[in-house]
Amino acid sequence: MLGALVAGERDPEVLAELAKGRLRKKIPELREALRGRFKDHHALLIRLILDHTAYLEAAIEQLDNQVDEVMIPFAEARDHLDSITGVGKRAAECVIAEIGVDMTQFPTAGHLASWAGKAPGNNITGGKRRSGKTTKGDVWLADVLTECAWAAARSRNTYLSAQFWRLAKRLGKKRAAIAVGHSILVIAWHLLTNDCDYDDCDYDDLGGDYFARRGDTARHQDHLVQQLQDLGYQVTLRKVA
Repeated sequence: MLGALVAGERDPEVLAELAKGRLRKKIPELREALRGRFKDHHALLIRLILDHTAYLEAAIEQLDNQVDEVMIPFAEARDHLDSITGVGKRAAECVIAEIGVDMTQFPTAGHLASWAGKAPGNNITGGKRRSGKTTKGDVWLADVLTECAWAAARSRNTYLSAQFWRLAKRLGKKRAAIAVGHSILVIAWHLLTNDCDYDDCDYDDLGGDYFARRGDTARHQDHLVQQLQDLGYQVTLRKVA
């Protein structure tokens, strides 16, 4: 539609018919929205914006191609990290760019988390617990891990999603995202460590019900019963064979 406006088309009927996909359901509203004052200087400004957008897209494509070429030696490691819930191809490449693929420099996952500034402190002095905030570390890696954590939180029936929402109830969403980012980094260490067999080293999700299976069954049962009672139900439990 913008391209047609720049080319000189002004008829709302014609412009609305250029709608695609789900937008076609709103053609009547589009006809009304496309009625108005649109002069040559408006077309000039839109053309400049579209040209700039096209330039940026071309530049991004060139950079993507360059990154793909540089990542060829690390493609296998990237694909393994890509299997982690919430971690996409570009995020995996960012993680590798920051920590590398040689995990011998980090004896344990804890060493990597500490170096990255993703390990929460446990500062207790004189019986008083002080701040447990994460330390300063690799800010670029921290940003990527947090984005991955938010993506994992939106996934369904996965361990990382369950971990996020379980912590969010108690700590808030921002702290939950930091904690899940830490978990993703720990998983990455295990996938990249030399102890891992690269022929079969993809992430194996524990499932969204992991905490329910691992935790206290009686407490989980009471929690579910309480939820139903809060909704106005009277609950009677009968164990099946």
